[in-house]
Amino acid sequence: MTALLDVKDLSVAFRQGGVETLAVDRVSFSVNKGETLALVGESGSGKSVSALSILKLLAYPAASHPSGEVRFKGENLLDHDEADLRRVRGNDITMIFQEPMTSLNPLHTVERQIGEILELHQGITGTQARERIVELLGKVGIRDPQGRLQDYPHQLSGGQRQRVMIAMALANKPELLIADEPTTALDVTVQAQILKLLKDLQAEFGMALLLITHDLGIVRHMADKVCVMQKGKVVEQGDAKALFSAPQHPYTKMLLAAEPKGSPPPARPDAEVIAEARGLKVWFPIRRGFLRKTIGHIKAVDGLDCQVKAGQTLAIVGESGSGKTTLGLAMLRLISSQGEILFRGRRIDGLNSKQMRPLRKDMQIVFQDPFGSLSPRMSVVQIVEEGLRIQNPSLGDDERRQRVAQSLTEVGLDPAAMDRYPHEFSGGQRQRIAIARALALDPRFIMLDEPTSALDMSVQAQVVDLLRSLQRKHDLAFLFISHDLKVVRALANEVIVMRNGAVVERGPSQQIFENPQDDYTRALLAAALNLKPSEGVRQ
Repeated sequence: MTALLDVKDLSVAFRQGGVETLAVDRVSFSVNKGETLALVGESGSGKSVSALSILKLLAYPAASHPSGEVRFKGENLLDHDEADLRRVRGNDITMIFQEPMTSLNPLHTVERQIGEILELHQGITGTQARERIVELLGKVGIRDPQGRLQDYPHQLSGGQRQRVMIAMALANKPELLIADEPTTALDVTVQAQILKLLKDLQAEFGMALLLITHDLGIVRHMADKVCVMQKGKVVEQGDAKALFSAPQHPYTKMLLAAEPKGSPPPARPDAEVIAEARGLKVWFPIRRGFLRKTIGHIKAVDGLDCQVKAGQTLAIVGESGSGKTTLGLAMLRLISSQGEILFRGRRIDGLNSKQMRPLRKDMQIVFQDPFGSLSPRMSVVQIVEEGLRIQNPSLGDDERRQRVAQSLTEVGLDPAAMDRYPHEFSGGQRQRIAIARALALDPRFIMLDEPTSALDMSVQAQVVDLLRSLQRKHDLAFLFISHDLKVVRALANEVIVMRNGAVVERGPSQQIFENPQDDYTRALLAAALNLKPSEGVRQ
């Protein structure tokens, strides 16, 4: 059988400053009609570059192809000019990107964005186009599709935006769909829903699927064949079941074993309560009309109690919008709230910013995105020492550099690199820098806001091990916010499950994972640990 897509000896080189670097080196793979091939590997392995080369979406002439062919239905797409490729892109081959918020035009409505594709490739406009758009939105699980036509991307949830992207990709019934990390930014239940949707639509349209991901749980659930990439080369490929049951290459074995493992330090009954909330409320007003009158409230956190103890981790889990991050920011006094907030037995909810400043060194935060949370204009030493300059102004330059070197060493980074800039480090290294910044002030309490979600599985495991080690060494209290329950299981002593600003279940981590009581908790666990979709998938 002739493959629908046949990539042979594809190489991709990038030229910068007169120097040419090979990003993809003689990669070969094929996808048959109705089949799913997964390209897997860590960040920088060449997965996305290989996929973008299929439709020549890389920045040319900075990118070139020293060797190879990309044959789609027998024709080499690398030989096509732009006019020919425009007839293929969005029609025969379509692509779903990782982050729908940056892929969708923020100035155009849902109807206009899908309508452009229908008009460009099929010449469909007006009432006929609108009917087709409503049909597509319904097919991808958007509730009340007629009512969402005039919505803009910012008015949709992450899952809804990804569904709109899928509707755009399917508008012309493509023969090949390329999905580049389509669920990385989504909650576990929404992730499971999107994966089921892709499988159902693939079966309905009979299309081939090229899936790019670093999550092997998704691959196990979705793929017929797997192609493992490392440093721009294919190191192993074959039938998915065979590869998972008997991997041959050491790198593949490492990827399969890279899931966060282990358990948190045991809880101490006599541990000091570091941070506590009593009856905590964060309500955001809903304002309408010319005078911006308040007509109601979004109850982001609604009367919640919790405690975080020394040497222990309290995990807050739930879908986007459940109130997880809002709770953490309120406990750090970074947003306004009602109710009592105590830090080491002292009420701090009534303190102003000047009164809070001496306490800031004892409470720190590590953000989700290691790319966005570090200033690109500051060197590592400037980033890590910034808090020291504010909290310990009496320290001299040499003393500050020594403290920075100590923090970097603790997180497994070479202090000799402290004068380099964030772009010179990998994602995992950047997250270690963010952790070093938090540790430099010797805090007692750290809020970890999705600190591993942007990282590869192998790097996730390393960061979890690092956090456990630092917690034991410094007796740190962690408030860990996440929707990744595999990481939560490896790190948390206690778990609070939130939904719509309220607690639906709480208890010791082992109890929550082994004997959940609430249906919502069971749905989260099923989606996260088994990648099986929960009920009620319509958005």
